[in-house]
Amino acid sequence: MAGYKIVDQVGRVDYANQVELVQMLFNALLDSMSDADGHLQRGAHELKCASIARAMKIVQGLRITLDHERGGELARNLDALYDYVSRRLMQASLRNDVDSLREVRGLMADISSAWEMLPGAMLKQKMNGN
Repeated sequence: MAGYKIVDQVGRVDYANQVELVQMLFNALLDSMSDADGHLQRGAHELKCASIARAMKIVQGLRITLDHERGGELARNLDALYDYVSRRLMQASLRNDVDSLREVRGLMADISSAWEMLPGAMLKQKMNGN
């Protein structure tokens, strides 16, 4: 979580809520990429463009929440990954390139899986008094 500087507009959100927020963003990102893939398969180019545009906005949102000061190397690596994903999404949109879309969906699914493990790890820490 140190790699992100997510701030609630009303006030600070506790750590668990921040993790849930990032998980929700990843879920929406993966859904958008899956939708775009389906639209590509059906030749629904306007819908494909809308789904990829949504995915790109989510990636940009994840990218701007990175805390480079506290996140250090992790934040830099995520920033580079998000930049790569954005470029591949643009390529997928412009060239109707399903392979690019599936590649970045796989990458983001891996990152999402890591985020899904955090609540369990946090609970274990609390139970151990850490």
